[in-house]
Amino acid sequence: MSSPDAAPADDLPDLLVVGSGFFGLTIAERCASELGLKVLVLERRYHLGGNAYSEKDPETGIEVHKYGTHLFHTSNKRVWEYVNRFTTFTGYQHRVFGKYQGQVYPLPMNLGLINSFFGKSHTPEEARALIAEQAGEIDTDQAQNLEEKGISLIGRPLYEAFVKGYTAKQWQTDPKELSPDIISRLPVRYTFDNRYFNDTYEGLPTDGYTAWLERMADHPNIEVRVDTDFFDVREHYVGKVPIVYTGPVDEYFDNSEGRLSWRTVDLEQEIVDVDDFQGTGVVNYNDEDVPYTRILEFKHLHPERASSYAPGKTLIVREYSRFAEEGDEPYYPINTAEDRAKLLKYRELAKAEPLVLFGGRLGTYKYLDMHMAIGSALSMFDNKLRPHFAEGAELTSGGVDE
Repeated sequence: MSSPDAAPADDLPDLLVVGSGFFGLTIAERCASELGLKVLVLERRYHLGGNAYSEKDPETGIEVHKYGTHLFHTSNKRVWEYVNRFTTFTGYQHRVFGKYQGQVYPLPMNLGLINSFFGKSHTPEEARALIAEQAGEIDTDQAQNLEEKGISLIGRPLYEAFVKGYTAKQWQTDPKELSPDIISRLPVRYTFDNRYFNDTYEGLPTDGYTAWLERMADHPNIEVRVDTDFFDVREHYVGKVPIVYTGPVDEYFDNSEGRLSWRTVDLEQEIVDVDDFQGTGVVNYNDEDVPYTRILEFKHLHPERASSYAPGKTLIVREYSRFAEEGDEPYYPINTAEDRAKLLKYRELAKAEPLVLFGGRLGTYKYLDMHMAIGSALSMFDNKLRPHFAEGAELTSGGVDE
């Protein structure tokens, strides 16, 4: 891994990858390992790994996910086998709790939450009937906004406790003003199962995310240049070598069709002089008058490391959600009708770019979990890059998901 040169080297790589998140590094690793290509990865941050980057806090010894909690899970066997080339995984299973009016409940909504919230023991059949009765207040097909849609799915009491305030903070908008399309379903489990994910495979990288990411980039044919902005050197590469671009698609085109809208998060880190602050890794704060959406306590993600943590201290992060402004890190696409119209125009522009493929969360304006980004990158390698480099097939620009 290197810092930027004063000017790009004269000898061009076989492939340029812009961005070193999971999508970009999967592309780089596959092309270097399978095709023997010389790959240059440009990363504008001071580190590789994109939003999955983690680092150890020097005071507490706790590994912190610098851009919010990242939990790896997948049911895609190919993705699972691929990632296990670079890391082993712990047996961690993610569980989330929600705090509402001073009480803590297990999430996602399940039989334990229902019984605690309504103060009565229900059988699965009784709980199902209760929620169906409460949800009958509004016909789902007639819902005019997110609030009505939520009530039609889970009933007013659960909606107002666990969806309304949290959603208002996430979107900075009254749910009555949000489209019902934002939520397609609100699952309720009529069992006591509070495992957050249902995937076949789940765990956290044993040595941490950064170690995993560095192993992906550890190949003699891969060079990673950090602190390097693609837009400062783009003229040296565009049209001269194939490029896989994983940055914001609107930024690539200088926002010519308008900025796409995103939500971002602000992370407020604090070291607290207690051994344990909240007893679990993530607690959602569902009351609207609490300004943050959740508190993360990272020591709970790796309990097997307990002996290496500083005694009497823990590290927490309060997470705040808001609309992204210029210069903010984009996290979640808002994807309004106006955004979709802009994206269609960017797709047309992308097709006209010489030898440029657009991929990843930012390049496709699509929210992707880590396993989805890796799976998407493997598909791009199979369907576009391998045929081009190994078989001479024409490389058709674009790649922004339809």
